[in-house]
Amino acid sequence: MIALFAGCGEQAGDAGARGGDLWTRAATGIEGVEATGTGDVGAGGGDLLDRVGGWGPVTTDVGVFQLVPVRPDRDAPLVSRWMNDPAVAAFWELEGPESVVEKHLRPQVDGDGRSVPCLGVLDGIPMSYWEIYRADLDPLARHYPARPHDTGIHLLIGTVADRGRGLGSVLLRAVADHVLDKRRSCARVVAEPDLRNTPSVSAFLSAGFRYSAEVDLPDKRAALMVRDRALRDLL
Repeated sequence: MIALFAGCGEQAGDAGARGGDLWTRAATGIEGVEATGTGDVGAGGGDLLDRVGGWGPVTTDVGVFQLVPVRPDRDAPLVSRWMNDPAVAAFWELEGPESVVEKHLRPQVDGDGRSVPCLGVLDGIPMSYWEIYRADLDPLARHYPARPHDTGIHLLIGTVADRGRGLGSVLLRAVADHVLDKRRSCARVVAEPDLRNTPSVSAFLSAGFRYSAEVDLPDKRAALMVRDRALRDLL
């Protein structure tokens, strides 16, 4: 699924306001969101990402942030709207009718839990889309020296108003550190933004990731970015 998982940072967004009216009608605030039926646990009963939906909120410099696993019936309209922004479509390639996003989400939600799509909810409002995935079990592992339990991140910021002001870097650092806190078996958080997406690469660097290598993936030339548990207090 590398071709679909083009990593995006602060460059990606949509032209609308931050809020998702459909989402806020369906889920009244962080406390009211139930992380059930979200793909955290696969059909075989395994749990490959330590129950992302139960990680809870984290306080950041920009507000209280939480990853809420996607429910396609509730969230596909909002995610589709974000994906149809030209800045997002250039890297994610999921523009088009809502069914395109649903087709992208459904294998993750119904799969074995190696990739969990989430809304990023800031102070109760969905404003970004994330994929937390097992990089060591992903096709990406064929293209770099993966280690057991390497955890990957894909991100897009959903609105223009939230881009270009450092918000992406703050949230990337918070989420990467949240992964390391909640997944004790994980020593590294990795990402592979498109080298052409310089705002994204810059956001990862500002978030404490180090540039590791350039990698040739089937759909792009990417910057392999790594946040190491051992270096998290230094970067």
